Amino acid sequence: MKAPREIIVRPLITEKGNLLKERGNQYLFKVDRRANKIEIKRAIEEIFGVHITSVKTIRMPGKKKRMGRFEGRRPDWKKAVVTVREGESIELFEGV
Repeated sequence: MKAPREIIVRPLITEKGNLLKERGNQYLFKVDRRANKIEIKRAIEEIFGVHITSVKTIRMPGKKKRMGRFEGRRPDWKKAVVTVREGESIELFEGV
């Protein structure tokens, strides 16, 4: 099993993420592509000390990028939408 800091890459702070936080007590994170929902849940509970009710994951394809006539790709990544128990919050997102 991986360390929690290896599973959670970084929090995602976007307009959609702010709407989810206000309406449904949900938070967005960029996570390791190989992590499953159970590992993500345990890692967030351990790092932030909150109780998680559900985890939804989305595999995001990397974008195509061009440099002149050469075409490349950014790497694929995984996003997790985490729902926190009612009445709890993650302090990292509160000042945003």
